[in-house]
Amino acid sequence: MAAHTKITNRVSPAMERTGQWVFSQDIPADILIQVGEAKFPLHKFLLVAKSNYIRRLILESKDPDTTRLDLSNIPGGAEIFEKAIKFCYGVNFEITVHNVAALRCAAEYLEMTDEYCDGNLAGRTDDFLVQVALTSLSGAVVVLKSCEDLLPIAEEINIVQRCVELAAAKACNEANFPSRSPPNWWTEELSIVHITFFAKIIASMKSRGAKPLTIASAIITYTERALPDLVRDRSGNSVTASISIDTTARIHQRELLNAIVSLLPVETQRASFPINFLSCLLRAAIFLENDDVCKKQLEKRISAILEHVTVDDLLVLSYTFDGERLFDLESVRRIISGFVEKEKSVSVFNGGDFREPSLTTAMLRVAKTVDAYLGEIATIPELSISKFNGIANLVPKNARKVDDDLYRAIDIYLKAHPNLDEIEREKVCSVMDPLKLSYEARVHASQNKRLPVQIVLHALYFDQLQIRSDKNGRSTPTPDAISMRSQVQADVSLAKENEALRTELLQMKAYISDIQNKNQVGSTSARINPKKPTFFSSVSKKLGKLNPFKHGSKDTSHIEDGNDVDLTKPRRRRFSIS
Repeated sequence: MAAHTKITNRVSPAMERTGQWVFSQDIPADILIQVGEAKFPLHKFLLVAKSNYIRRLILESKDPDTTRLDLSNIPGGAEIFEKAIKFCYGVNFEITVHNVAALRCAAEYLEMTDEYCDGNLAGRTDDFLVQVALTSLSGAVVVLKSCEDLLPIAEEINIVQRCVELAAAKACNEANFPSRSPPNWWTEELSIVHITFFAKIIASMKSRGAKPLTIASAIITYTERALPDLVRDRSGNSVTASISIDTTARIHQRELLNAIVSLLPVETQRASFPINFLSCLLRAAIFLENDDVCKKQLEKRISAILEHVTVDDLLVLSYTFDGERLFDLESVRRIISGFVEKEKSVSVFNGGDFREPSLTTAMLRVAKTVDAYLGEIATIPELSISKFNGIANLVPKNARKVDDDLYRAIDIYLKAHPNLDEIEREKVCSVMDPLKLSYEARVHASQNKRLPVQIVLHALYFDQLQIRSDKNGRSTPTPDAISMRSQVQADVSLAKENEALRTELLQMKAYISDIQNKNQVGSTSARINPKKPTFFSSVSKKLGKLNPFKHGSKDTSHIEDGNDVDLTKPRRRRFSIS
């Protein structure tokens, strides 16, 4: 008897009280049931009266005096088994929304059904589900949450599906007819369940005809709660400066993000999700290294509503979470390119040119946003010219009425990268048309020392063309644009040649100066020792004295050979033949 009066490895005070009640009976325990680390000395006749499963184990055992059973696989573990034993012994305990699912699954496992015994544990828990737990959204969600550790038996006995249908119905009703404040309180309730169950609820809501905005509201709230460090308040500055996720957590969050993206409903004409939220999802997908299917689906959604984008939205998915480094800008390129291709398709459908989309309000807005975005990322030192130009060239030329915003971005880039040579600066400026700058921008460009000379000349010539056009009564210089561009190109080439010649001349002057410095001593000695007269010079002087024209013409006898001879050509005379 003493051996049965002690329970080893008790898992809760309630279990201890149950053991004390059992062992206080006059009949000694004749079976020991082990559930995990917990051991329960019990009585066979009370167990077999309620549990068909225990009865079969005892009957099918080769040893008729079975004294030990292992039920470690029972749903809910030792704590739930302890309540099931209380039910067998007639001891009162409380059924709640938190334990009703586990009790129902344990009753199914132990075969404590009404078919075996009237008023059994399965019937009691079913009554509680119908009358209490599944009468409200909160109750259904709590029961569904508790089913996460009760699979697959919770699905087999239909608890999961009953909770899902009830939660979906209540959520749709609350979305259409709010019963309390705030109106979206129900989204917070749904956000506590596992993603698998949440997906079932969303599918049920869709089948009930829930509006896309209703579905979007539930998904946004769930995402912000499930991925708080990656998508919080849909802003790019709300996460900590350094996010370090270990491999296990990264894999879990990657799978979670894939599941969330797969739940996004098909967009209609009106966008259901804010573009900033989609940008945060895409940035998280880039950070977590999700597959291309996930990222491209998000890029396609953002591209479809790019006309509503802001610079901050694009910056969210461009920078790392610490805001110090740029992500790979390929996602931004694909988003902008997708939008432009869509506009081209619309242009072709409307009878336009496939190469250049029609100038719509959406295209103008996107072009302005892209130029402002380039101005923001231009300060990053590691941003290469090819990446900068690549994004700028995605926007068609006719999508910009003026290139002032693009000029501002170029100026910022040149200022942030002062070590660029002339050719590199010309490459940066090649994405801009100087003839499309406003008067204020041209004045600034003409005085901007960071710009290559070609851009400055373009700006100056355009002013002249404008003046000439105004004099001719034309408001635009379009007829002369081609010839003026050719003239500018020729002048630019000439300016470059002159610059090269000027450089060579300076080098030649320096070379001559160096030679003169080296020969300075030799030239000085030459001036001190005058040149001795030669034989030919003496003969020349004597012959000069015998010159018969000495008095009739200019006397040159006194001119000596040397470097001081006047080589001036005589004045040309006119001759006539009469």
